[in-house]
Amino acid sequence: MTQRPILPGFHPDPSICRVGDEYYLATSSFEYFPGVPIFRSRDLVEWTQLGNVLDRPSQLNVRAGLTGASGGIYAPTLRHQGGRFWMTTTNIHDIARGQLIVHSDDPAGPWSEPVYTEGLLGIDPDLSWDDDGVCRLTWSDVIRPGISQAVVDPATGAVLSEPQTVWAGTGGAHAEGPHLVRRGDWWYLLVAEGGTGPGHMVTIARSRQPEGPFEPSPTNPILTHRSTSADVQSTGHADLVQLADGTWAMVFLGTRPRGTFPRWHTNGRETFLAGVDWVDDWPVVDESRFDVAELDTAFDDRFESAALDARWIAPGVMPASFAVPGEGGVTLSRGASGEARPLVTRVRDETWSARADALGDFALSVRIDDAHRVSIERIGDELVVRGVIGPLDGVLARADAPRSAYSLEIRAEEFEAERGARRGPDLVRLGYATDEFVELAQVDGRYLATEVAGGFTGRVVGVEATRDDVVVTRFAYRGLSSRA
Repeated sequence: MTQRPILPGFHPDPSICRVGDEYYLATSSFEYFPGVPIFRSRDLVEWTQLGNVLDRPSQLNVRAGLTGASGGIYAPTLRHQGGRFWMTTTNIHDIARGQLIVHSDDPAGPWSEPVYTEGLLGIDPDLSWDDDGVCRLTWSDVIRPGISQAVVDPATGAVLSEPQTVWAGTGGAHAEGPHLVRRGDWWYLLVAEGGTGPGHMVTIARSRQPEGPFEPSPTNPILTHRSTSADVQSTGHADLVQLADGTWAMVFLGTRPRGTFPRWHTNGRETFLAGVDWVDDWPVVDESRFDVAELDTAFDDRFESAALDARWIAPGVMPASFAVPGEGGVTLSRGASGEARPLVTRVRDETWSARADALGDFALSVRIDDAHRVSIERIGDELVVRGVIGPLDGVLARADAPRSAYSLEIRAEEFEAERGARRGPDLVRLGYATDEFVELAQVDGRYLATEVAGGFTGRVVGVEATRDDVVVTRFAYRGLSSRA
């Protein structure tokens, strides 16, 4: 049974392709800039981030604040065709323009300016090519319920045929996330159903023609953890890839809820891996095929490079517009109206610590969105712990800053409670560190979980200036332990 993700942390809606002996994978990014992180691997288990596909304002329209939360970029599809990489996705803020398509000869970028498939309204687009080079876009339609398809020119976005409904799924809610994959003489239409929550599942249908008609598998759903006690839940939204040795694998999303009933997941929807066998030309998923070891997610960034590492993102705004690396660290500024601009990275572990040093007044915070966040702030000679949970915004603790050198620190640790007591997914502890960590306040992690905050993202942790021209000299992150 699946235990560990190959991409831990907020990395949902994975799409994968292979070029020679190398594999490439992209995930959705919602309101965060840059968008659509892209990764490379040679074994499907260990992945290196190459960059982000949408890294310029001309490619990516996202919004800050609660109006932008869980907007922006929905599920992408990544494919390689004709010597080029192609990526298509939905920007929910530009949904009236149709589906977004970009291409690049190098997956590390730069990627092209986007084109749009005008009139093809919906989410989760997929690209596929037949032997004649005809390109089809398949997506979850908002006009005609179910999965629709049309012939397109991916270089221009031109729609070359009338949209047709090709499959409505098996009857589960929200047929979405389609991927059309060829194997031999069969075309397989992989679909997510049940909603991206506890009822999530993967279903599949096949046809001799890419446009259908499609017959559903007699064993649908081919993957689901609904109504089970598995540690990993909400499994679905999958993509298939043929390995270099001819075998097959599947990537899919899942969550790792913790705590007592009803349990909470904190790091968003993560990317998992399974093997695939074929029986009577139908896929059979083997979740025990791959041995996914615990990953070393630690990093210690002194911001010495000319550009920010690809891990750094920001909600609703390009990081380079307010975070400038240079000699001695990264200089952070606030918006024209004084609004905060957090520079953040995805939390990738169930228990972890993050520590930051800076010159000037700044905050170290963990957040899901503007209404669900906690921070430890340095304001002059005072340290302030602040929490925002929905409409509640309050100071949780105050203390004089130590006279010796110190760092701001946040730790997420296992929830300690008496046997039988209700407990959240973890405890978020905020304070500072000299030789040892000194806690000033703690927060039940359920208030920084998707089940409370809502939306499609997960926790991020990072820094922000509380006054202009703050220089962050160091940010260190590490996982503390693992349950699995």
